[in-house]
Amino acid sequence: VQLQASGGGLVQAGGSLRLSCAASGRTVNSFVMGWFRQVPGKEREFVASIRWYSGTIGYADSVKGRFTISRDNAKNTVYLQMNSLKTEDTAVYYCAAGQVPRTMTVTSQRMDYWGQGTLVTVSS
Repeated sequence: VQLQASGGGLVQAGGSLRLSCAASGRTVNSFVMGWFRQVPGKEREFVASIRWYSGTIGYADSVKGRFTISRDNAKNTVYLQMNSLKTEDTAVYYCAAGQVPRTMTVTSQRMDYWGQGTLVTVSS
């Protein structure tokens, strides 16, 4: 699976951005698609995930109510709509795909494929 992430940029606090992650190479129907983020010196952290087949969604507590993950089956693309952005949301955002069983938590270690990362900078 190849993942191409896009949509990052510079935005003021309170603003919005939408990230996209286009998947290619094989069907992702059985995969969990996730967004993670990382700042220098810190571990990569989970942001949101969506199970492609069932549509089951999960969010990190820090983004609940502000971020929305969605998918477009026809385009094989996952989106992350980020609203009410805060300076602490500044990070490199990565999309990822993995075959994570429903009984297991989505973590970066359980993802099999990664996109190249897109930088989101939120200014005060």
